[in-house]
Amino acid sequence: MNDILPSDDNKEQIEKAKKNLAYVGMLSVAMLFAGLTSGYIVSMGDSFWLKIGLPTPFWISTGIIIASSIVFQLAVSFAKKGNTGALKTSISLVLVLGISFIYFQFKGYGELVDSGIHASSNHIIVTDGKYGDYFEVKYKGDFIEINGNDFLLKGKKMNADELAAYQKFMSQFLVLDEKKPFKVNQYGKDFILYFQNTPLIVKNGVLQTEEGEELKFLDNARLRDLAVNVKDLRGDFFAKGTLGKDFHIYYKGKELTYKDRQLQLDGKKLDSYLQVKSMSSADTASSYLYIITFVHLLHILVTLIFVVKLVIRSFTGGITQENNISIRVGSIFWHFLGVLWIYLLLFLLFIH
Repeated sequence: MNDILPSDDNKEQIEKAKKNLAYVGMLSVAMLFAGLTSGYIVSMGDSFWLKIGLPTPFWISTGIIIASSIVFQLAVSFAKKGNTGALKTSISLVLVLGISFIYFQFKGYGELVDSGIHASSNHIIVTDGKYGDYFEVKYKGDFIEINGNDFLLKGKKMNADELAAYQKFMSQFLVLDEKKPFKVNQYGKDFILYFQNTPLIVKNGVLQTEEGEELKFLDNARLRDLAVNVKDLRGDFFAKGTLGKDFHIYYKGKELTYKDRQLQLDGKKLDSYLQVKSMSSADTASSYLYIITFVHLLHILVTLIFVVKLVIRSFTGGITQENNISIRVGSIFWHFLGVLWIYLLLFLLFIH
C-alpha cells in the first residue's frame, strides 16, 4: 500500500478505498476464524476430546501484542503531528514487538511438544506398543507397572536412576530391521522381557522364547513401539502429566476419570464400544489448537512485512503529516489482529 501525493479532489476517495480494502481483508479473516472455531465446536460434539492448559509463552505474547497496538497508535499520532523522530522510534518498536510475538508463539509450541502435544493428530491414548498388551519388563526381580503416565516399581514411582536404566535397556529395540532380529547386549542381570506372560531368553544375542523360537517381525515391531514409548516416558497417554491435573479428557461434555488403566464415565468403566472408540480417537483438539494459532501467526507475519515497509518509509521521508494513510490503515489491521488473538486465546482458554 504505497502512499502517493494525491490532489485535494481525490485524496478522500483514495483514503476511503484503502480503508475499504482493509475492512474487506478483516472481514475475510474474521470469517476464516469463525469457520475454524465453529469446526472446533462441532468436532468436539461426539468425540473424545483432550483439553490442556495454554502454555505460558502464549500469555506473554498476548501482553506483547497489546503493547504493540498501543505503540502503533502512538506512531499514527506522531505521523499526524509530523514528529518524524518519534515516528521512526515507535514504528520500529512495533516491528520489534511483532517479531517478539512470533518468538514467544514458537516458544509456546515448544512447550506443547515437551508436554506431549503435537501438531500431527496422535491418538489420545497410547495403542501401539502399549505396555502390558504384549510385553512386560521385570527389573531386579519385580515387574515394572504403569499407572497413567507413571512408571511404578513395587507400587512406587521409579526414581530417576531407575528410569534412566530402563530407558537404556529399551534403547536396544529402537531401531527395527525387517531382515534382522534385534541384537541384544544387555539382558538378564537387571532386566528380563516377558512376552505374553512368558519370559524371553537371549541366545547368540537374539531374543527367543524358552522353546527356542525367535520373535516374529510383527512382535519385534510391537517391541520397538514399546521402546519408543519408554524413550519418551509415555505410559497410557500421549499428553504428559496426570489426567485430571495436567490434562483432561471429555466425552460429550462430561469429564472422564481413570482407574485400573481404563477410562471411566460417571464412575463406571466405559462399555466395550466406547473403550474401542477411545483407543482409536485421534487428538483432534490439539490439531485444532495448532491450526488456529498458526494461521493467526501467518497473518501476523504477513502484516509484519508491511510494517517493515512502513519502517523504511518512515526513515526515507515517505510518511509525512499530510501523507500518512498507509500507517493509519496498517494500524487498523494490526489492532484487528490483536483483538482477534485475544478472542482466540479466550476461546481456547474456556473451550480447549
